[in-house]
Amino acid sequence: MALVSEILTKLTLSNGGGEREPKCPTVVPVSGFNPEEDAAEIETAIKTKGIDEQKIIDILTKCSCSQRAEIAFEYEKRAKKDLVSALKGALSGSLEHLILGLMKSTAQYDASELKSSVKGLGTDEESLIEMVCSRNKEELMEIKKVYREMFKKELEKDVSGDTSGDFAKLLLALVQAKRDEPSNVVDYEKIDNDARSLHEAGVNRKGTDVTTWISIFSERSVPHLQKVFKRYKRYSPYDIKESIQKEVKGDLEKSFLTLVECMENRHLYFASRLNEAMKSKSVKDKVVTRIIVSRGEVDLMKVRTEFKRNFGKSLYQTILEHTKGDYQRALLNLCGGDD
Repeated sequence: MALVSEILTKLTLSNGGGEREPKCPTVVPVSGFNPEEDAAEIETAIKTKGIDEQKIIDILTKCSCSQRAEIAFEYEKRAKKDLVSALKGALSGSLEHLILGLMKSTAQYDASELKSSVKGLGTDEESLIEMVCSRNKEELMEIKKVYREMFKKELEKDVSGDTSGDFAKLLLALVQAKRDEPSNVVDYEKIDNDARSLHEAGVNRKGTDVTTWISIFSERSVPHLQKVFKRYKRYSPYDIKESIQKEVKGDLEKSFLTLVECMENRHLYFASRLNEAMKSKSVKDKVVTRIIVSRGEVDLMKVRTEFKRNFGKSLYQTILEHTKGDYQRALLNLCGGDD
């Protein structure tokens, strides 16, 4: 019951984060919602010999997170059993991971994914970079709060304990969420100073002053940095991405590049990640699930638009082509339609 009430109290989470992006979800509350009826149908689907996965998928992927929390509440009243535990026992593989993800709020899901990327032997740097570098200030602050509640640990401590060097310093600076709020006043002097500082700390000297880069990349507002990157070309023969590739390598390079891509067009970044994950020899279910689930109630409609515009095929058709079975059905429902 605790998880259900937690979700219900967290659903006021906004998607602002300084950038004040309007929400463009593909997952919205279903009309004519009846949680008692849905809970009864899910109970029957789980008890059915062979499990009726389609019924579970069609109910849980076609309603909002707050509605899922109500279904979970009604299910527990009926079955005297926690719905998440029942789903764990009934489902498996990629479908299980997706459906269990839907039973959390967006911030809870992000916190869980971050926890799984740093726990155990070896760190999942790719997931860590995607999540820390693509979330805006408000999202990161909410994730940190929820992470503390869920795991009784600080996200900063887990991130710094599982990474090292300049890569750790950059992630830690981002997780601290000290980014400036956007201002209505454009400070041209500061834009010029930051552009020059990035150049002088990088390609204009031997060795990179990574500390200066981290400070500017993690503390300035997104609109300010967008102008800094344009101004940067006045000082350097290379654009900011080329400079990053020349100056740093490995996870640090990937992190800085991800930051630039997300500042230029966050929805295109997610679309590109989805395209790469589905075009690889074996579909990277984990990446596909994480983006579809985490952005479904936030901005997946915009991700869909960028996907079609840049890759010549809709996200819906790409899911249809590269996935199969119940997992495909769940993804298509969350995708919310074809373009």
